[in-house]
Amino acid sequence: MAKQYDVLFRLLLLGDSGVGKTCLLCRFTDNEFHPSHISTIGVDFKMKTLEIDGIKVRIQIWDTAGQERYQTITKQYYRRAQGIFLVYDITSERSFQHIMKWASDVDEYAPDNIQKILIGNKSDEEEKRQVATEQGNKLAKDYGMDFFETSAFTNHNITESFTRLAEQVLSANKKDLDLLRASVTDELNLAALEEEEGITDGAVASQKGCWC
Repeated sequence: MAKQYDVLFRLLLLGDSGVGKTCLLCRFTDNEFHPSHISTIGVDFKMKTLEIDGIKVRIQIWDTAGQERYQTITKQYYRRAQGIFLVYDITSERSFQHIMKWASDVDEYAPDNIQKILIGNKSDEEEKRQVATEQGNKLAKDYGMDFFETSAFTNHNITESFTRLAEQVLSANKKDLDLLRASVTDELNLAALEEEEGITDGAVASQKGCWC
């Protein structure tokens, strides 16, 4: 049986609750959008394979809860990630201000060579905008990140932003590509991960549907 992918990367979606992380994930992986909001409990994930420079890249995209009570759980996943999306809602100045806190957590808990992209989501809600595009561009430049404004509703810049982060991760890890060649099965054993991380029952929710 032919190997379905060459390398496996883990990407994290970080940001306040309600900024649309789950919507971004579901639009990218399943091309689905559901306007109802159900907060992620703990951590959920989906997978997708991209081909970049002739290399089949399998990405596990982890959707983390933004609520403070879950942040001890989600921080345990930082060190496993190769790439991180820092997501805010362009209609929420508060969520934008909190990006600095999320970025500080990444600096503290994630690997040194972690790749990061700043996402300003809900760009379709222009009439409710509280954060100017120029503010997002400036913050991304200050942190040395690429910046995209996205809309899970209209599918604006969704594929582009996920592909860009995967490209950056691949480029950053090119030297170690042989070590990263996938040696795991196509399906992640979530139970084993929970046991390894010492996460108690109920701390991680694997939601079947896509909700925002």
